[in-house]
Amino acid sequence: MSLSNSDTTNQTTKKLTLEPNETARIANLCGRLDEHLKQIESQLHLKIIYRGNKFRINGSPSSTKIATHILENLYSLTSHEKTLTPELVHLALHEFTEGHAEPAPPQTHENATIISTPKTSVKPRSPHQHQYVEHMRSADINFGVGPAGTGKTYLAVACAVEALVTERVSRILLVRPAVEAGEKLGFLPGDLAQKVDPYLRPLYDALYEMLGFERVGRLIEKNIIEIAPLAYMRGRTLNNSFIILDESQNTTAAQMKMFLTRIGFGSTAVITGDITQIDLPRGTESGLVQVSKILQNLSGITFNYFDAKDVVRHRLVQHIVEAYDYYDQQAKQKPGSTGSKTY
Repeated sequence: MSLSNSDTTNQTTKKLTLEPNETARIANLCGRLDEHLKQIESQLHLKIIYRGNKFRINGSPSSTKIATHILENLYSLTSHEKTLTPELVHLALHEFTEGHAEPAPPQTHENATIISTPKTSVKPRSPHQHQYVEHMRSADINFGVGPAGTGKTYLAVACAVEALVTERVSRILLVRPAVEAGEKLGFLPGDLAQKVDPYLRPLYDALYEMLGFERVGRLIEKNIIEIAPLAYMRGRTLNNSFIILDESQNTTAAQMKMFLTRIGFGSTAVITGDITQIDLPRGTESGLVQVSKILQNLSGITFNYFDAKDVVRHRLVQHIVEAYDYYDQQAKQKPGSTGSKTY
């Protein structure tokens, strides 16, 4: 959040009292050595002073208003979060400073859009993420397209786990094109799962966080969670499954068509990718780029697009994505430029 000159000269003080007055929750809110308050102060360019549950926030009118909502929101989280982390504070800052002209009222655990999994609860942060989750819960085929760090894959895994636990599907299938190995995995040691493990590590990490290491291992042994490279999907029909195709920008047009025609009754498919990071050989059109032109207006299929404002990693990741986008735009405007691809 950047402040204008008028913001920095027009200072105001906002008083806030947090109820109920519980010492442990106040300490959780403020963080070790007040690190959470310092994080908010740095991001919003203001000063926070507190004694007990009474807070004084000094800054521009707009920043003090946002800080008030963030503190109220985070304090409500302390009722069910054992320990607030700098990551949660960062996500709250992101939620209230990106794309919100008026901060929304603090959401409680009961009324927020929550994806429930056995080990954790996942909350979509941005409007695009909320829409993405709603689409995955209602539509059969869903595309999530956007830069790294926007939660495309993580939210898809969370929805898959939720669907499995509530018995809306009988298994989860994780698929990824192994472009780096040219889809030829025979020279790699181990069985099929071990061959594709390096490419599916982000999906494994999310599963471990939501189900636990041992439970994931048992589900893989029972083939309830299945891992497969895209090249091994031919000839199959997938019923009552939640299927995630990750890194789909590295599929060819033929592979994308093959994958989409594998989907059977009672199944949900989520296809994620970033069209700015295509690793296919030069001259090969990405299946993700092509399918967005062919199926964009087909009923029952949703396309969900993310941008830099949806990035929920370290705040510098958002700035990096924006800088690369600006560089690509400038390169495309230069006559005869070959510095970036156009799709």
